[in-house]
Amino acid sequence: MSEQRREHTVRPAEPADATGIARVHVETWRHAYAGLVPGDYLAALDVERRTEVWRRDLAPGGRIRAWVATVDDEVVGFISLGPSLDEDAERGTLQVYAIYLEPGLWGSGAARELLRTALADVPPRTAVTLWVFAENERARHFYRRHGFQPDGTERTEEVGGADLLQVRYRRH
Repeated sequence: MSEQRREHTVRPAEPADATGIARVHVETWRHAYAGLVPGDYLAALDVERRTEVWRRDLAPGGRIRAWVATVDDEVVGFISLGPSLDEDAERGTLQVYAIYLEPGLWGSGAARELLRTALADVPPRTAVTLWVFAENERARHFYRRHGFQPDGTERTEEVGGADLLQVRYRRH
């Protein structure tokens, strides 16, 4: 017996989506980064704290743009995009800050639609970058399939006491 696939919708995020985004953010980190990020760090992730950050980020006039994937009006995924935070970024370069989807919907096409929707909002000939954990091969494959390539820049980020290698990907 096959489970019926739930239909998703992608739309611009609103401040009212902050709690749903925070829930997906925390849940996905706990699932996707188990074994990579220390367990006590993942266990300490707090939806209420993330909600406050997302409320601020989604307030009118903020520097980021975000979209959500919803199923039956419930947020199940999101993507955020804004000016590159990298010191070496050329003027106008944009950065995907985050893209996360409930693990149960991986492979459903919702993440692809989120990424395509965000990239459709990028002006022509504008570079877009993102950072991904080097050990996150699933995400790296997803980005390569959508035209992103490693640009040779790496950094180490301390997360929960662990030094994790990140690789920057770029799409023109």
